Amino acid sequence: MAVRSSRGGAAGWRAPVRPKPPASLELATASDAAVEDEATFRRLGFFDLDLSGRSADGAEFTQCRFRGADLSGARLEGATFADCLFESTNLANLRAQRSSMLRVRLATARMTGVQWVDGSVRDVTISDCRLDLSSWRFTDFVSVAFEGCNLAGADFQNADLRGARFTGCDLSGAQFSQATLTGTRFADCVLAGIGGVTSMAGAVVAHQDLAALSYTLAGALGIRIEDAGDG
Repeated sequence: MAVRSSRGGAAGWRAPVRPKPPASLELATASDAAVEDEATFRRLGFFDLDLSGRSADGAEFTQCRFRGADLSGARLEGATFADCLFESTNLANLRAQRSSMLRVRLATARMTGVQWVDGSVRDVTISDCRLDLSSWRFTDFVSVAFEGCNLAGADFQNADLRGARFTGCDLSGAQFSQATLTGTRFADCVLAGIGGVTSMAGAVVAHQDLAALSYTLAGALGIRIEDAGDG
């Protein structure tokens, strides 16, 4: 596995573009928030609303803001979130198939068990969020920053992470089998026990993170590490 030093930088990395704020924002009511097939929501503030367990195909959210809302257990198919902000929102166990995020920021959100499968994530910043046991299989990441997140046990199998950066994240036990990580950046992250470590060819890893990664790689390759003096 070719792991490059972070000093050289990852060619093509670009910081996420910030969401475009709406000129005005209207507060959504419980009746306004009827998430259903092909529903369209624009410039709405979903504050402290219970949207848990909702199910919809093709819903579109544009320039919306979620704060203190509960979307836990929701099921979305082909949903689109563009220029949206999520703050202190409960997204635990949300299931989204073939859905997209474009110019989105998520902060201090609970996202344990989120399943964002076969989707697209572009120009997105995810900071200080709980994402343990989340699944991002077959999802494409372009200009995405994970900052200070708990991603323990997260599943990135077959994901395209070439446009992703992880900073200060706990990725212990995360799965990267068959993922594409050329140019993916890792800095100040916990990388112990990750799966699919041999798929990390071309990743950019900060030197302080290499110790734990080297042990995981050695185990994957069947290399036994001995201390000096071992017989």
